[in-house]
Amino acid sequence: MIRNIIGSVLAVIGAAGAVASPFQSWYDGRHGRDYRVEDLFNGITGTSSDLWVSLLLPFAFAALVTLLGLVLRSRLLVALSGLIVLGFTVLWMVRQGQRSDGLTLNSDGTGIGLGVAAALGGGALLLIAAAVMSGRRSRGGRGSHRYVAGDRAPERYDGGYGEYGNTGQVEYNEPEPYRTHQYPPYEAGHPPAGSTEQHAWDDTREQQPWTPPPEQPPPDDRR
Repeated sequence: MIRNIIGSVLAVIGAAGAVASPFQSWYDGRHGRDYRVEDLFNGITGTSSDLWVSLLLPFAFAALVTLLGLVLRSRLLVALSGLIVLGFTVLWMVRQGQRSDGLTLNSDGTGIGLGVAAALGGGALLLIAAAVMSGRRSRGGRGSHRYVAGDRAPERYDGGYGEYGNTGQVEYNEPEPYRTHQYPPYEAGHPPAGSTEQHAWDDTREQQPWTPPPEQPPPDDRR
């Protein structure tokens, strides 16, 4: 939040400096509003320009992109506006250097003026603002996820003891009934000798792990 505020302040200052630069001296006392935009592509001439077809046009467009980037909190748009300002300023410097056989900066006010410095400074501030801003964070970013009931499928233990529902409560499954026809309880009465139940009883007792071992006769102490 703090980074967005600082970046927004820098972006506003940079855009304001870029828009104000055409109203200052650019070279030998000639203001930026006197340069036509088409002269940047065809070569600079001495022909004066109207206000809205001068260097003010790309800088005003850059300010509009900056405003849109601040509303949307888009670092890309703010950086794009800075590149527009710097791009047109550097292009003007190339064309002016071709016309004047080089650019000069003199102490008497001739040569490069304050308008160029304002444009370069404004474009640089816009790039710095884009770097400072944190932008808009997505809802699915790190640390911003919120658990909502129903957004996870039930999980089952490997042992099969139950299921975890969305509320975090454990729901246990009902145990299966004891199958007395396969494993008769040990406490049941002994069936009659020689009957079919007697053989099943003996076989079952051998299979049951809890069946006690047969009693052994006491050792004979007689020698």
